[in-house]
Amino acid sequence: MLSATGIDMMDILSQIQEVCRYAFLQRAIIAGCFMALGCSFLGIFLVLRRFSLIGDGLAHVSFATVAIGLLLNTQPIVVSVPLVALASLAILSLSEKAGMYGDAAIGLVSSFGIALGVIIASTAGGFNVDLFSYLFGNILSVSSLEVWMTVGISLLVVLITMLFYHDLFAITFDEDYAHVSGIKVRMVNKILIILTALIVVLGIKIVGTMLVSSLIVLPAISALQVMRSFRGAIALAGIFAIASVIIGIFISYILNYPSGGTIVMVNFIFFFGSFFLGRLRS
Repeated sequence: MLSATGIDMMDILSQIQEVCRYAFLQRAIIAGCFMALGCSFLGIFLVLRRFSLIGDGLAHVSFATVAIGLLLNTQPIVVSVPLVALASLAILSLSEKAGMYGDAAIGLVSSFGIALGVIIASTAGGFNVDLFSYLFGNILSVSSLEVWMTVGISLLVVLITMLFYHDLFAITFDEDYAHVSGIKVRMVNKILIILTALIVVLGIKIVGTMLVSSLIVLPAISALQVMRSFRGAIALAGIFAIASVIIGIFISYILNYPSGGTIVMVNFIFFFGSFFLGRLRS
């Protein structure tokens, strides 16, 4: 038994070393870790503000923007970044000026996005396989351009979140008080929603449009199960998100599982562990 266990451990270690040698896996780990970092900085704010569904809505919009990018024969992420950012502002504008509730505005814009994507996919041949691969993601196929864009956007998200941390904190817990205190609530809301749009665009290649919102939400709610301080929750969410990406990539490569689904399942394991730990502590 000990010998067999030792062989298994040696096999696992050798496979991990093999993973670290391949350039495409190195790109996947770098892109995934930076995107996870960006998700953790935004996820706590979105969950506590009950904006969790916006990730799902913008992911549906990104499906259409990916179709447009493939139709134009360019990198989908280059097209998706500005268009999804505009869609996020449209959601905010509808909820503020059209008298819609936030979930109704998200549903309206996301329905338009997914319908447009399906129409483009059905009328323009030749890239349907590439388009539908974005539904479930493939982090192992990220390009060098996508890695650099992921690093740059994620660092931008972290920097802006840190600069506006106190304003974001204030509107998260009491938007009316933040407004009375002189905080430009509308501007801060725009910043939050645009940063979310950028993270969603990054996530469609990592876990796909069907699962990207889970990478924003799951690490955040897992951290909130065990942490009582706001900063601590953000830090722990970052640890969960980064660990889920690294572990998920290794498992998906070694066992030949879909990378996006594996990363999300690792996040569920973290959530259940945090949930039971939180119950024990209370």
